[in-house]
Amino acid sequence: FFFFNFQKSLRIAHALHTKEEEFVVKRREIVFQSLQKHEIHCSQNKVPHIALLSSGGGQRAMVGLLGSLVQLDKAGLLDCILYLSGVSGSTWCMASLYQEPDWSTKLETVKDNIIKKLSGPGVSWGDAFAKLKKYYYGKDFFSLTDLWAAIVVTTYMKEIDEHTLTDKRSQLSKDPFPIYTVTDKCFLSADPWFEISPHEAGYSLTGAFVETSSFASQFDNGSKKKHQPEIDMLYLQGIKLCHMSLLIFPIPMYTDHRKINMFEEMKEDPNSPPVEKWYQVLMDLVDMNLCVLNVKDPSALDQSIRTTLNDLAAGKSQLIFPTQKLNLADKEAAKLYMKQYTEDVCNYLSQFSLGPFGRLNLRLCICKCMALWIWGRNYNFLHNMSDESVPSALLQSETRDFEDAGLLLNSPYFSVLRKERDIDLIISLDFSEVKDTDHLEIIVH
Repeated sequence: FFFFNFQKSLRIAHALHTKEEEFVVKRREIVFQSLQKHEIHCSQNKVPHIALLSSGGGQRAMVGLLGSLVQLDKAGLLDCILYLSGVSGSTWCMASLYQEPDWSTKLETVKDNIIKKLSGPGVSWGDAFAKLKKYYYGKDFFSLTDLWAAIVVTTYMKEIDEHTLTDKRSQLSKDPFPIYTVTDKCFLSADPWFEISPHEAGYSLTGAFVETSSFASQFDNGSKKKHQPEIDMLYLQGIKLCHMSLLIFPIPMYTDHRKINMFEEMKEDPNSPPVEKWYQVLMDLVDMNLCVLNVKDPSALDQSIRTTLNDLAAGKSQLIFPTQKLNLADKEAAKLYMKQYTEDVCNYLSQFSLGPFGRLNLRLCICKCMALWIWGRNYNFLHNMSDESVPSALLQSETRDFEDAGLLLNSPYFSVLRKERDIDLIISLDFSEVKDTDHLEIIVH
């Protein structure tokens, strides 16, 4: 079955994108010539399709993949690779590589440039925060992925990469075809595997795809309803490496040496809103979540929050969120309680206008995302479609939430197991954190 909407951006089909098919034809010739050099003989219509997969593992995976590719290049085997696919940290390496056109033809130089960048000066807090605000004000949906990308990824990668996948697809000629993988965390029971290539993004097993440039846009019944900017590589790297430690909240924006002084600009305005009280509530809320996480009594922080909110309201509104005593012995109940409590406090704060002091509005939004644990939220391009070939659960919601595929399976196998890609050999690099050595797995299909 094949469906293509009139705007040429959405399709339901298991066939490969025509541009990917064209790439494969050209890349097969490079693979054929490389195999001939190694006296591995085959006919031109029987060139084996070889996929190189790389696991997650943060910076370890990034450097590990880079080193593996360098060694393949030195052995003259890099040109044998048709597809390069990764999850989590390994995609950080891919993102850096594909910044450079035809990187595989000059890998030693590209490697040196990447190492120089990683060992160089970091992104300033001002630039990182400016990027965070750009995400916050420039899109319909803000999530923890935006925070993670702007604050954490920039710390590791030492850059703000605002290129997009479609920026680079015209330069895709002499390198393996890149496939980035994430998972749809709302669709784990059916087809969670979601792939993003320079040409399209979509569900690997279901066979539902949208042009990559329109991935973040709003669709209704197969037609684009509202355009959103294409996700940039920094955001994509943010999806690719979310970390549970964010729940513990030692976010750089709260540390003294990087925190912007939000009160200086208020000194000359006696009518300015009580931003300090806002900030105190948010900090108490952070500490209260930490207390519950560490099974400590948060009642003093709860009382501080309620007192400060009463001062803010000046008796004009009532607090309506839970007042019952928290049962710390029941961890699941405590978690649900704090989720509701955090959301209620944030909703209560939202009634007080901060005027021009939007930085606190951003922090309030972050707290809400924390309470609901919102990662990678984007519009669902299949929303409201009627199609029997697509699971109904995937058609109903207006949004989908995407996260690091490494949290489900630390390898992008499903991206290359699509029968249309006809993979003959899978080389799987595993950079997971293990006590023994990292290992290489070779699978002949």
